[in-house]
Amino acid sequence: MADVEALPMMSGFGNEFATQARPGALPDGRNSPQRAPLGLYAEQLSGSPFTAPRAELRRSWLYRIRPSAGHAAWAPIASGTWFAGPFETNATPNRLRWDPQPIPTAPTDFLAGITTIAAAGGPEAGGVAAHIYVANRSMTSILSNSDAEMLLVPQLGRLRLVTELGIIHLHPREIAVIPRGVRLRVELLDDAARGYIAENFGAVLRLPELGPLGSNGLANPRDFKTPVAAFEDLDAPTTLIQRYCGKLWQTTLDHSPLDVVAWHGNYAPYSYDLAHFNVMGSVSFDHPDPSIYTVLTSPTPVAGTANLDFVIFPPRWMVAENTFRPPWFHRNVMNELMGLIEGQYDAKAEGFVPGGVSLHTRFSAHGPDVASFEAASVADLKPHKQEHTLAFMFETSRILHPSSAALASPTLQADYDAAWGGFRKGFEG
Repeated sequence: MADVEALPMMSGFGNEFATQARPGALPDGRNSPQRAPLGLYAEQLSGSPFTAPRAELRRSWLYRIRPSAGHAAWAPIASGTWFAGPFETNATPNRLRWDPQPIPTAPTDFLAGITTIAAAGGPEAGGVAAHIYVANRSMTSILSNSDAEMLLVPQLGRLRLVTELGIIHLHPREIAVIPRGVRLRVELLDDAARGYIAENFGAVLRLPELGPLGSNGLANPRDFKTPVAAFEDLDAPTTLIQRYCGKLWQTTLDHSPLDVVAWHGNYAPYSYDLAHFNVMGSVSFDHPDPSIYTVLTSPTPVAGTANLDFVIFPPRWMVAENTFRPPWFHRNVMNELMGLIEGQYDAKAEGFVPGGVSLHTRFSAHGPDVASFEAASVADLKPHKQEHTLAFMFETSRILHPSSAALASPTLQADYDAAWGGFRKGFEG
């Protein structure tokens, strides 16, 4: 890479950017001149149909050392425990929860350490898939996901995401989104790493509409960061792996494909520090719906119905009076997969720990466990700050099917239903 240290980042969500790692690498006012500058090759990377509405167009022009087309045929390889949906045979109305996946002792990189938890739809049908990753070494191969954009949510360990459009240094409490088709190598900056992945097979993630909130609040566009151009000029055999229709395919290049010297456009990776999220909430009474904490959303043609919402429950002040502050018991048409990055979630006293996962599918009844309910029912409702906590939710209108690997995992909690088993009859009428 042109710079192995942290490179500067460009601010703004969905902006048109122009960046070059060498002076003169970007053409002067032309996307595809007869000859690209510095002997580079021009390539357009399109993340949307050419005729999509202007607001939906996603594309970048790349100026690279070699064309991407220069490779041998792809050959299928084993996909391990990284699957794509749907998993019709495993659909279940049961509430499920998993302990954190242990860090492996055998050498395991990011790609080998992905385990699918649940999926809905698939690469051809739209939908979403949720995974856990664990790793104890950096990747040496390069990954390109042709099926989905990937939302990465680290829980343990810092990552260095080396993409063909630049480098992102990613810490726990931050997220990154890698668009479909963008090539990527995941390197570890610590001895071990663990986190969550959402694969979005639907419309690209974007900021939710603010509606009555007005022009401020939630995630602000200026806080999203896109990398500047950086490149590898490396003549050495390199394994390139592609995820295509739920399977993994491999080819070998005689050079690094992370060789983009300059690019301009709006189709690029980005990161976001969750500490910048401007929380909105009740300052009078009642518990707001979790949609008030939406960071990013992938919409469907049905207004207000998401293919994927990424929702967080960050540190925040709780000030509502005469109310039950944690989430009440609820049954939803939407499907919820939750993870915990840090601390404790306010609706669970135990069993849901950082690195763990819970899955509540359509209309499965859930809410606070007995201990959380009893504590919140008698709490002194003075202003209180929820601190040292960060939970999140992948919420989707699609029914999530747990994978066979997740159902067979020793981390699956066999006694999760017992969290709601101790409620006494409270009716006094």
